[in-house]
Amino acid sequence: MMFAEYKNDSLYIEKVAFADIARQFGTPCYVYSRAALLESAREFMEAFPDALLCYAVKANGNLAVLETFAKLGCGFDIVSGGELARVIAAGGTPSKIVYSGVGKTAEEIECALNAGILCFNVESFSELDLIAAVAEKLKLMAPVSFRVNPDVDPKTHPYISTGLKENKFGIPIEACLDAYRRAAALPYIRVIGIDMHIGSQLTAIAPFADAVQKLLPVIDALNREGISLHHIDLGGGIGVTYRDETVPPLKEWAAAAQRILGNRAERLIVEPGRRMVARAGFLLSRVIHLKPGSPHQFAIVDAAMNDLMRPALYEAWHPVLPVVQHHDVPKTHWNIVGPVCETADFLAKDRALSLKQNDWIAVGVAGAYGSSMSSNYNARPRAAEVMVDGDRAYLIRKRETIESLFANETGLIL
Repeated sequence: MMFAEYKNDSLYIEKVAFADIARQFGTPCYVYSRAALLESAREFMEAFPDALLCYAVKANGNLAVLETFAKLGCGFDIVSGGELARVIAAGGTPSKIVYSGVGKTAEEIECALNAGILCFNVESFSELDLIAAVAEKLKLMAPVSFRVNPDVDPKTHPYISTGLKENKFGIPIEACLDAYRRAAALPYIRVIGIDMHIGSQLTAIAPFADAVQKLLPVIDALNREGISLHHIDLGGGIGVTYRDETVPPLKEWAAAAQRILGNRAERLIVEPGRRMVARAGFLLSRVIHLKPGSPHQFAIVDAAMNDLMRPALYEAWHPVLPVVQHHDVPKTHWNIVGPVCETADFLAKDRALSLKQNDWIAVGVAGAYGSSMSSNYNARPRAAEVMVDGDRAYLIRKRETIESLFANETGLIL
């Protein structure tokens, strides 16, 4: 459910008309439903009642989004020092933070240790050595798990596949025992868990289940060697329906994990991102020009690939909804494109819509990897962000100004 519906031919999000949001805050603008965020989080909590839910901040790191989840007691999955700072600023609990990512720096590790995070998900022997060195310098114990690369094909887009041998992520499963032995021997390292994450936008349970199954022999071997784990981190990546994908209910994913893991003592951690925020968000945009032609007809809008990168990067499909429905304009097949000087600058192709110049459109299922992947390409200020809660709309990120784009530049002084 996208928490949007038409009332008298006007598109609403919760109890607020998109047209009113466009008039008040301008376009392009990201708009989120707080009710949708809460529903997604509670859906996970019901499916995995005994697990620690660690929202993946990379999907959408707006402070208001993070605060919404923090107030529910969620933990967070981070991949940078900037995301750590965002979570803390939003009221997140450091002891519920897992730190993933292949390129942690010494400065980031130091900040995380001083903050008291739950765990580092270690992805290489080199990273383990760096964490150990920083921990020794600070005289702090560093809690770690290893991210296991199980070499499982997640059957998703190759750019968001992370669990194959050819990917840069994790420790090869055949090297895991050596990694844990090495970690257990280090004086300022405390081994507490095991982690996996095979990819994003997963629509089938089988690859996920295969990866979970591959963890068990590793865990059992560690137990035999006296290396006991406190948690098993199942990662995230559960997909959403953008167009016609069929994604099993969350409870079926949880049941699959339960069948494999049984009644093990280790606590479960799950790290969803997309599934928590995608359906809650829309990119609101205005039609600047209509450009009929052959073979394509173009609706040129004020949002672009710098605002929503997914269509250009993955050829991803997003639903496009007119904010006001016209009954006096025939439907035409439009390519929805932006002003950026790239042929890849499109939000949607071949969409049958009744459009007029200066109409607004809402690009749906845009709450994940929309604003968080946006850029200033073509010197375009990033979009404003708005949170809707019932019948109220709140500005949660101001639109960037052109002046802010070069505020940190000095120019050439000769």
